[in-house]
Amino acid sequence: MTTTLDRYFKISQRGSSVGQEVRGGVVTFLTMAYIIVLNPIILSGVADADGKFLGGGTEPGSGFATIAACTALVAGVLTILMGVVANFPIALATGLGLNAFVAFSVATQMTWADAMGLVVLEGIVILVLVLTGFRKAVFDAVPGQLKTAIAVGIGLFLTLIGLIDAGFVRATGNAAPPIGMGIAGELSGWPVLVFCFGLLLMISLHTRRVPGAILIGIVVTTIVAIIVQAITDTPGSGGDPTSKGWNLNVPAWPDKIVETPDLSLLGDFNLLGSFDRVGVVAAVLLVFTLMLADFFDTMGTMTAVGAEAGLNDEDGAPEGAQRILIVDSVAAAVGGAAGVSSNTSYVESTAGVADGARTGLASVVTGLCFLLATIFTPVVQIIPNEAAVAALVLVGFLMMTQVTEIDWKDPEIAIPAFLTIAFMPFTYSITAGIGAGFLAYVVLKVVMGRIREVHVLLWIIAALFVVYFAIDPITRALT
Repeated sequence: MTTTLDRYFKISQRGSSVGQEVRGGVVTFLTMAYIIVLNPIILSGVADADGKFLGGGTEPGSGFATIAACTALVAGVLTILMGVVANFPIALATGLGLNAFVAFSVATQMTWADAMGLVVLEGIVILVLVLTGFRKAVFDAVPGQLKTAIAVGIGLFLTLIGLIDAGFVRATGNAAPPIGMGIAGELSGWPVLVFCFGLLLMISLHTRRVPGAILIGIVVTTIVAIIVQAITDTPGSGGDPTSKGWNLNVPAWPDKIVETPDLSLLGDFNLLGSFDRVGVVAAVLLVFTLMLADFFDTMGTMTAVGAEAGLNDEDGAPEGAQRILIVDSVAAAVGGAAGVSSNTSYVESTAGVADGARTGLASVVTGLCFLLATIFTPVVQIIPNEAAVAALVLVGFLMMTQVTEIDWKDPEIAIPAFLTIAFMPFTYSITAGIGAGFLAYVVLKVVMGRIREVHVLLWIIAALFVVYFAIDPITRALT
């Protein structure tokens, strides 16, 4: 059995072991398990144009359990598919940012079923672009140093996500500075101290080259969090940015271990209903916005994961890129068809890679964990965000080390690379960072009279990003 696994997933060939893959797969799950709780919070709290909430009911949050179960199920199936088909250590789940866009900008104009129909259409369009070779051609057209900048930018983006989710960095509510350390410049509350403990533990274990440093860190920090909670009885934050409570999950042992999943959301979509509700032009623009964000988020994510795993070729393309893109495109459509919004590749997969994952076996393990989570949701909720997100800060450091591969003395590549790196964390968007870098690259080549060095596909993508950044005034002008 081990030999069969080794041959199929190329475990030995990639310098890994079954133990490493299992460990890495579990780490990836623990790092992104928050989506099982966060996706229902986002999707179940917004009423559609008819005043109904996703998952049934007329009250905010009424569909929470249903959305959570379907989120875990779809993530599990798609992540296993990624592992088996693409043999790449990357996991998929409902895309953050995309789900908020669907909830606040799409569903409020139509029914939830109509909104999910748009997501399905977006996934179909992207799949067509992949099968025709366009998506892979765009990826290949991007200069290698810009791909490196994408990976570095994602590293900083992950670091900021980790610091914000832990409450170490917060919005101040002031014009200057807009963000700061903790509350009023102080690290207040037990949860943020638990995060600091977890971060120091992980970086210490990593520096000592302890195998499984990230997994050990998450598990030990979760145990510490449970003990701290038992002593202090700290409440949850309830979404209050000034709260000293736990950001998402309160780390207390649950009353029950197993819960029967409600999967009634599966298949709850209306493919073309949006065209009747908002008109053809508005529907097409919404699909375009979803598609562009999904298109480039995945490109950046697979570049970053491949770079961290050492699976990218000399041009910065990961092994089996076409298969990765096909599975990711199918995931977008499947997420909409399952009623939980577009599913996409998760950059948190770099945490599993940092802890040893190198093959698709790790993705299979992550997927199985998600499937188990459909019935063991109460156990998953034990892990506080503060224990898991420390891994993102460590991963941010590991990805930052690639910055030396960029030629900082050449402004024609250095400036686009810098904008790519800077825009990702500062705009909280991988897509915005990629767009800024691409546009700057094209403009500088024109300014320097080197138009012939710009691949024709980069001209097309630059034009699409102009539309993307100006989507609001364009939408107002056309509707």
